[in-house]
Amino acid sequence: MPKQTFLNLPTEKRETIMNAAIEEFAEYGLENASTNRIVKNSGIAKGSFYQYFEDKQDVFMHMLDMIEQQELEFFKNEHPPDHNMDVFHYYRWMVKKGMEFGLAHPRAIQAAWRVLLGEGLYYGKNLAGYREKTTKALTLMIKQAMERGEVDPSVDVDLAVMVMETWSNAITTYVLNEGIKQKDVLEWMRSPKTQETIDKLFYVMEYGLRKTESEFTASI
Repeated sequence: MPKQTFLNLPTEKRETIMNAAIEEFAEYGLENASTNRIVKNSGIAKGSFYQYFEDKQDVFMHMLDMIEQQELEFFKNEHPPDHNMDVFHYYRWMVKKGMEFGLAHPRAIQAAWRVLLGEGLYYGKNLAGYREKTTKALTLMIKQAMERGEVDPSVDVDLAVMVMETWSNAITTYVLNEGIKQKDVLEWMRSPKTQETIDKLFYVMEYGLRKTESEFTASI
């Protein structure tokens, strides 16, 4: 995490350093990121960098914390259009809202997912606590959906969580990999064709977990 010397900097200077880091991670990932480039592009001395952070991974982890706080603030004012949504419609709404957040912070999200998924850091020890929060939320969602008869009760909860988590990451990876090829990523993301592709990906996940109509009818 950043040292107190970084937190004591004026807001504008902190933002300049973090913007340089975000661009570096978005362009090169974490493994190939260069501290020298971050220093050069943020206009600080190399010695100053190590007064602010331990290393480039320390900067990356701080970037993730920034994104998490921004995302919490974003979702604080967002509510599902229908409180009676089943788990699949709610999950689809939640992921798409997350993508809207990503559209507002495209380079930061690109940097994060390039490292988390592209380099596999998401599954490493350093992010075990972060991932645990996600899996706990999905576990509760699945269990409640089973109680409401929306998810096949024979489905293993842990496996269902893994499917939903993996599917979300797969969709994010798709958007990332395809989006960076586009001249206007926002226009591409909002296009009917892209939205249709995302919906199809959700459809495949949903009908692997959902009770079929005949099963649901038989249980009434």
